Order: sequence, then structure tokens, then C-alpha cells
Amino acid sequence: MGFVVEISFLFLQKKFMQDFLFYVKLGWEHIISWDALDHQLFILVLVAVYFYKDWQKILILITAFTVGHSVTLALSVLDVFRLPSDLVETLIPITILLTAVDNILFRKNQKKLMRINYALALVFGLIHGMGFANLARMTMASEQNIALPLLGFNIGLELGQIAVVLIIMGVLYLLSTFLKFNQKYWIIGVSIVAILLSLQMILERI
Repeated sequence: MGFVVEISFLFLQKKFMQDFLFYVKLGWEHIISWDALDHQLFILVLVAVYFYKDWQKILILITAFTVGHSVTLALSVLDVFRLPSDLVETLIPITILLTAVDNILFRKNQKKLMRINYALALVFGLIHGMGFANLARMTMASEQNIALPLLGFNIGLELGQIAVVLIIMGVLYLLSTFLKFNQKYWIIGVSIVAILLSLQMILERI
């Protein structure tokens, strides 16, 4: 009898890990895929004002974004609060546009810009969380208990988000080290590209 219980426990444990890793992978792919360009672009304009040596400040920024989108991701998936998906998909590029404009307007006051971006990461993270929830809600519809899928999906998102930040910081490091690229041109250049792309997204989604 004990052997049967042990086998059953191992089977359930294996099933638990398989389901968990499935949702981690799903969250990872959602932020890394080309379809997530809007989320990637938002992360880019958020961290554009930081240098690779500012990893502690970047960590605070990413944590603020995580808190924001985790709240509305959970609320939306649990159907506690939900906005029409068309509205959310339009609001996301608007968050990119406003953050990019903010980067340009306050580029000469780095400390103030960083403080503002902390707030933007938290507030706009709420909107991005509803965007993440569109996919998560459809995938988790058949689950009786969505606590595990929600946790796995969110961890996958965070791992993908960290990967995006590392890539951005790597590019900045190469530009500044080998090409002696001035960071102020990086901020302006990234922000202008983000403004143009976000405007295109807004027009396509209206």
C-alpha cells in the first residue's frame, strides 16, 4: 500500500512540475516572441535612461513594473476586473509613447527622469498586465485551480523580461565601449524610434 501511495505521489509531483514548467514556458514565449514587440519596446524605453552600471536602479524599476502587471494579470485572469481587449491593446502603445516623450523632455534631469520612470513602470505595468492576461485567460480556461498556472506564467514573463533587459544593456555596453557612443544620443535615438513605432501601433489598433 505504501508503495502505491509513493508511486501516486511521484506521479502527481511529476504532473505538477510538467504543468508548472508549461506555464513558465508560455510566459517566457509571450514576452520573447515577435508578437510581444509592444511589451519589449516599453521595457526598452523604460531602461533607456539607465547605464549598465545602474543595475540596482534597474532592479527597482523592473520590480515596479512586475508589481504593476502582476496585480492586473491576476485580477483579469480571475475575472475580478477586466477591460475590453481592443481598448487594452490600444492603451499599451500609448504607454510606450508617453514614456518615450517623457525620456526626451526630462533627458537633461537624469535623477528626476529616473524617479518619474519608477512611477510610470508601476502605473503602466497595470495596463500591460491586462494585455498579458488576454493570452493567459484563454490558456487557463480549462484549469480548475489557476494559482499554479498563474504563478508559472508570471515567472516566465519575468524571466523573459530579465532577458530583454540583459540584451538591451549588452547592446548599450558594446556601443559605449567600442563605439564610444554617448548615452544621451542613445536615449534620444531609442525614444524617437519608440515614438514612431508606438504611433504606428496606435493607428493600427484604433
